[in-house]
Formats: sequence, C-alpha cells, structure tokens
Amino acid sequence: MNVGADHCVGPDEDDGEKEKKMANLHQLLKVMIEKGSTDLHITTGTAPQLRIDGRLAPLRMPPLTAPETKQICYSILTDAQKHKFEENNELDLSFGVKGLSRFRCNIFMQRGAVAGAFRTIPFKILSFDELGLPPVMAEISKKPRGMVLVTGPTGSGKSTTLASVIDKINTERHEHIVTVEDPIEYLHSHKSCVVNQREVGADTWAFKNALKYVLRQDPDIVLIGEMRDLETIEAALTISETGHLVFATLHTNSCVQTINRVIDVFPPHQQTQVRTQLSFVLEGVLCQTLIPKQSGSGRVLAVEIMVPNPAIRNLIREEKVHQIYSQMQVGQSKFGMQTMNQALLALYRKRLISLEEAEHRCHDLTEFRGMLSGQGMGTPGGGPPHQAGEARMQGHRVG
Repeated sequence: MNVGADHCVGPDEDDGEKEKKMANLHQLLKVMIEKGSTDLHITTGTAPQLRIDGRLAPLRMPPLTAPETKQICYSILTDAQKHKFEENNELDLSFGVKGLSRFRCNIFMQRGAVAGAFRTIPFKILSFDELGLPPVMAEISKKPRGMVLVTGPTGSGKSTTLASVIDKINTERHEHIVTVEDPIEYLHSHKSCVVNQREVGADTWAFKNALKYVLRQDPDIVLIGEMRDLETIEAALTISETGHLVFATLHTNSCVQTINRVIDVFPPHQQTQVRTQLSFVLEGVLCQTLIPKQSGSGRVLAVEIMVPNPAIRNLIREEKVHQIYSQMQVGQSKFGMQTMNQALLALYRKRLISLEEAEHRCHDLTEFRGMLSGQGMGTPGGGPPHQAGEARMQGHRVG
C-alpha cells in the first residue's frame, strides 16, 4: 500500500462531493480491501483511519462528526443489535459483503459518541503453505485428542491460523467439528466433516454455557474462540481429557507464559491437579506475531512453537515451567520446536526483517545477540531452524 508523504491514504480525487460519498460504510470497506488494510477505525474528530502493515493512516477526507460516526456504524446493525448496543454501550458482530470480504466489528462508545473498529476476514481460507506455518503444525493437526493453544497479541493472526487448521481437518478427516466463537469469523462449509459453528450471543449465551453441553453433541474436535476465564479453561481441560481434540486461543506472548497463565487462573489448592491435567492433555503451543518486512511492504510471521515431549510434560507436573525454554532451544530437529529468538534470527538471516526490528521483538536481547554472533542457541550453520513463514497478504491475517 502506498502511503503518501503526509501519511494519508485515499482516493486521488479532490472533489468534495466524492469525499463526502466516502463516508458510506460500504465504500469505506471497499477502500479498505483495495488498500490491503487489516483494520478500519471510525471515531469522532478524525477521518476514518486504516491500519496498513501495522500502522494507522487517515483517509483524505474531513474529520467525522458524532452524527456521522453513528450513521456509519448503525448502517450494518439490525434493530435487535441496535437495542443491545444501546443497553450495553458495546457490541461484537461479524458480517459479510458479497464480492468483497467478511468483517469482524466492534461498536463502542467513547466520550459520548459512537465509534467502531472493523477487521477484514477473507472469504478464502488459506492453506498452511500459503500462510507459511511451520511443518510441525501439520503433524499437530492430525492429533486424535488433546489441547492445542494458539497465542499471541491482538492482530497476530491467531484466528487465521486456526481457520486454516480447521479447514485442513475438515478436508482430511471424517468427524464432527464444533466451534464456539465471539463472533463467528471464518465460515466453514461441510466438507469431509460436519461443522457446527456457534456464536456467543446469537446461538449460545456464553462460552461456558456452550462448553457445558458440547459433550452431548458428539463432537470430535472443539474450537474455543478464546479462553477468557476459569470456567472456560476448566471446561477446555475436561473436554481434552475425555478424548477430544481442543483448539483455543490466549493473549499471551510466549509458550512458557501460556502455561503459567493456564495454571495461575486457578486457585492455589487446584493448581497441582491442573498441572497434572495439563501435562497429559497438552499437544502443542504456538505463539505468533506479525513483523513489518524490511522492504517496507507487508509483514512476515514469526512463530514460537512448543511440542510437549516427556521432559516438558514432567517439568509441567513438577512445577518447573521456567526450565521449559531450555528444552525448546534444543528440541528443533527431533520435535520441530523453536523459540521466538530462533524464529527472529531465521527471518533476519533471510533479510526479511531488519536487525532493529528483530532486537525490538526478541524476548532476551543478550541471548539473541549471542546467537547472532554464533555463541548462543541459534541454528547450526546459520540456517533457519525451520521455515518461519511469511504472511503473503497482509489482509489475510486475523486475530
């Protein structure tokens, strides 16, 4: 996407009437797709802003007023959704525009005015190769049971990764998939599997309600859009223990932090039992982030992966989670694991990201610089631990 010197984007026309037309939501969403933007922000006092390659840039049009933001955001709401929003002052939803894309949207109030954030969800679900996911994810997706966690900050592509995993299972296996999402993002048709997608607020009242009854629905695979609280995490562990394959997301920044988050949400007297449960059911943790490319156009995917081996399962049980990182450092060739520093080093050596960006994103700067000079737990011979994939199209990442 070409951003001008004044950091504004939009149509080249200076005609005031054409600019005025751009306040129509359908036209804004169309420009969003044309510019390769992942997010559109609507709020008062500024022109609509697009997130392109991770950075916000305003469209070339006048700042929006409170009546204009309300009109734009209300234009896609049903009467029932308007009523719910006016009761709660915030609303999650998803919708599709024929011939354009699907979108995830959050409408909220700020300083007494309506505001909205819209994110693209492409109709097409990309394959592992197209997304650049490491080969070990294909093996993880073949697991018959257990728990797989996909983590990372907001906007790191978690939903896109899970959509690709579900699509692969839907194509290759003959089973029943149940998803619980808030809201439903990617749409899955029935291929080799039966896929039932439940949206919180429309098809079920809450995650915990849906998960309470999911075992009576004869599922083989359960996707939980987000493990938000103790009840949801507890249900996910139980579903995994009873012989089902569970995929879920968390907003954590490393594999080790993910394990601690799952355990720490429980009261102290339950944590020993949870450690034991987790050590048996966990089949993989993938922590991902998107990093601006050195070329200045697009972003690349960096992935930290933990595949529990007997040593890691024992460390979880024995309350020695802090030692898991060293197991990940040496578990590349046999188990397909890699740390975030190893992923960043691979991307830097491929000249996909700058050294400054790699050092900014790394978890341990001293370790990373040691790896860079060949003195740390880097990759033998300077090669990548395995493919740290590239998100080929910025707009294909949702999370």
